[in-house]
Formats: sequence, C-alpha cells, structure tokens
Amino acid sequence: MSELWRLLLLVTLSASAVTFVGSAAIWFMDEERRIRRSLRHVLKGAPETVIVAKGRGRGAGFNFTTNQAAVAWDSGAWCLIYRIDELMGAELSVDGQVIGRVFRGEQRRAIDQIVQQAAQVTLKLIFDDPRHPDFELDLWLEGDQQRRETRSPADAIQEANRWLLRADAIVRRPLAPKSKPAPASEPAIQTRTPVVEPEAAPAAPKPYTPALEAVSAAPQARPTATAPLFDEIDTTADPAEAPWDDDLDDDPPPIPEKTFKPISKASRPPKGDQNELPFDLDD
Repeated sequence: MSELWRLLLLVTLSASAVTFVGSAAIWFMDEERRIRRSLRHVLKGAPETVIVAKGRGRGAGFNFTTNQAAVAWDSGAWCLIYRIDELMGAELSVDGQVIGRVFRGEQRRAIDQIVQQAAQVTLKLIFDDPRHPDFELDLWLEGDQQRRETRSPADAIQEANRWLLRADAIVRRPLAPKSKPAPASEPAIQTRTPVVEPEAAPAAPKPYTPALEAVSAAPQARPTATAPLFDEIDTTADPAEAPWDDDLDDDPPPIPEKTFKPISKASRPPKGDQNELPFDLDD
C-alpha cells in the first residue's frame, strides 16, 4: 500500500512540474510579450506606448526618452528602428476606406463616423524612409471574434484613434535642425619645446692689477707686414725731366681759315643807281 501512495505522489509531482513548465513556456512565448521584449531590447529601454496586431505578429512602440520608434515583424524576430521625427503621419482605414488621417504639414482629419461592424481595421504608420516608407497593422480582421481574447471592431478603432492623436502631437512639433558634419580636423603641428639652457654661474671677480703691470705683462703684438705701394720706385731719375715733356712739345693743331667773307649792307649799291636794265625794252 505504501508503494502505491509513493507512486501516486511521484506522478502528481511530475504532472505539476510539467504543467508549471508548460505554463511558463506558454507565458514566456506569448506573442505580445515577445514583441514587447524585442521592442524593449532595440529601443534600449521600455517603450512608453506599444500597439500590437494580435494574431499577425506585428507591433510598434515609441520611446520618447531615447527619441526613437521601432516596428516589429514575426513576433519580434526582427525589428526596424526609426527616429521619432521621421514619423510623417498615420492613417486609419476601415474596409479599405480612410476615415482618419494625420500628415505633417496638413490639418488632421478626425474620425467623423462611428463604426460598430467592420471586416478590417488597419492602422498605417508613414515614415520618412525610402526603403520602408510605411508599416501596416491589421488591428481587426474578419474571424478574430473566434479567438479566445476577443474584442470588437469599435475597440480596435478606438485604439487606432489614440495613435492618430499621438502621431498628430509628434508631427506638429518643429523638426530639430540637422547637425552639420564636423569638418576634418587638420593634423596638429608638433612644435619642439624650446630648450632652456641653464644660466652659467657668474665668474669670480679677478684681483685688481695696476695698469702699468697689466701693460707690461701683456704680450707684445708682432709687427704686421705691409706690402709696398709701388713695386719699384726709381730714385735716380731727374725730377726736371718729366716723362710727359714730349707731349708738351707738340704744336697745337692749326685753326682752319674761313671760306666765306661777310658783306655788309652799306657796301651794296642803292637801287636808284641801277641805270642799265638787264634786258632791252625795244625788243
């Protein structure tokens, strides 16, 4: 009998352990928890707001402390990070018709109708990224009412409307100025440190020596040899006979005679004395 109770106790403990481990695995591998863990990991902190499209493995979260946004696919298997200021807008569509829209530089289009029944409720986030410009979240699809955690299309539209208000608050903020790239730093010029020479110690004063003793003790300067001004000076020449006397004896060149004789006006005969004409009038 004791062996039977021991066996039942072991089976109960094993079943409890298996149930506990299975429940922990299901809790840990829950889709929403996996997405939240992934967003917390890529955003370097817990996101303030998170929206999850249950059953589709997609979610999005914003962390305003780090000024970043992230979206997740495949239950958080891979994520994409954006800056908050890269969010350009968001729009809400019901059954393929846009009923609410927020876009940077435009006036917000508020939801002006109440929808109780819908086959599809989709929230689209629009980012300033050419590779991944948008991210769609199907918050409600036809057939979701059969799941254990059911919610109505009105609840999905209300949650999407809250995200439209958040997007409107983000896009209405002025964009931060983009920082300019820093210019390339020029290589520092290495300068040599000037070497400071140690100051020489002052020499000890020499003992006083009288002037006569200093002059007599000074070495006598050797006479410097000077070259003669002329190579050879003739002392036997007669000073009366100068070497340039021959040039003085030459006669000056003759002055050339004038070839014309000036004629004064007084020697000319007056015009009245000219009795003879140079030609004959009769002819």
